[in-house]
Amino acid sequence: MEIADLKRLARFDPEKLAKIPVFQSERMFYDLYALLPGQAQKVHAHEGSDKAYYVLEGEVVVRIGEEEALLAPGMAALARAGEPHGVRNESASPALLLVVMAPRP
Repeated sequence: MEIADLKRLARFDPEKLAKIPVFQSERMFYDLYALLPGQAQKVHAHEGSDKAYYVLEGEVVVRIGEEEALLAPGMAALARAGEPHGVRNESASPALLLVVMAPRP
C-alpha cells in the first residue's frame, strides 16, 4: 500500500511553481503544485490526456480553453485532452493544488 502525507510533501520554490510528485504509474500521475503569489503554469495542452486541478489551499485562476475561473479550496476543474490549460496565483497567499493526469503523457 502506498500512502502519502501531502502536508509533509508540500514545499514552495521562490523561483518557480513547484511540481511535487506524489504517486506515479505508467497510466497516470498525481502531483502537488505549490504556487507562491505571482507564480503560474504556462498555458499548454496535452493531446490524449485529461488533467484535473483540485485546490487544497489558497486560490488560483485556472484557464481552460478560452475560459478562466477563480478556484478556492474544495473546488476542482477539468481540462480534457487537447484543451489548452494553465493556472496562476494572483492572490497574496500561497496556493497548493492536487493535480491528476491520465493517461500519463
